[in-house]
Amino acid sequence: MENYDALLATLALLTGTAWASGINLYAVLLVLGLGGSTGYIDLPAELSVLEDPLTIVAAGIVYFIEFAADKIPGIDSVWDVIHTFVRIPAGAILAAGAAGDVSPVLEIAAGLLGGSIAATSHTAKASTRLMINTSPEPASNWTASISEDLLVVGGLWIALNYPAVFLILFFAFVVLLIWLLPKLWNMIKLFFAKTTNFLGIEKNNPKA
Repeated sequence: MENYDALLATLALLTGTAWASGINLYAVLLVLGLGGSTGYIDLPAELSVLEDPLTIVAAGIVYFIEFAADKIPGIDSVWDVIHTFVRIPAGAILAAGAAGDVSPVLEIAAGLLGGSIAATSHTAKASTRLMINTSPEPASNWTASISEDLLVVGGLWIALNYPAVFLILFFAFVVLLIWLLPKLWNMIKLFFAKTTNFLGIEKNNPKA
């Protein structure tokens, strides 16, 4: 029973950190770093570097930069594009570390799984932000940004304290995302169509 509980906890930490990294990587680093350094979270040795004060300070600085950038329409999407090359690799690294002291094969498998999960949640976040940016008012960006931060902190808390519940919710998230993908894609196309119209670069039909 203990082995089963340990496996469940490890799987929840692995999927939880990867999923949350795709949404807000720096919030994840802060939560794990502060939680590990204060003894609230028992991190695997492979993730102990997150408890270092320099890591916590660096994560905090970039978190507050993202906190500001994430609330400006347009800038938030540019930030997401740049972080495609940050969140996904980081999700893979965190997932591999969350797996703990395992064989190289399992570590690679955990990294691949984590990278895929981070890519999934990152795509959902970036696509949703593109959809929100079709609206001219900034209030929706603020609401989305704060909601994402709360979602990351709340999701990690559930993963650490109620692993089975988190895994059920994560499965529901994957199913929901599969259902939403076609709609998100249509929204992305709408966003780019509106952008090209705004910039005046749409193709002009030749006069008859």
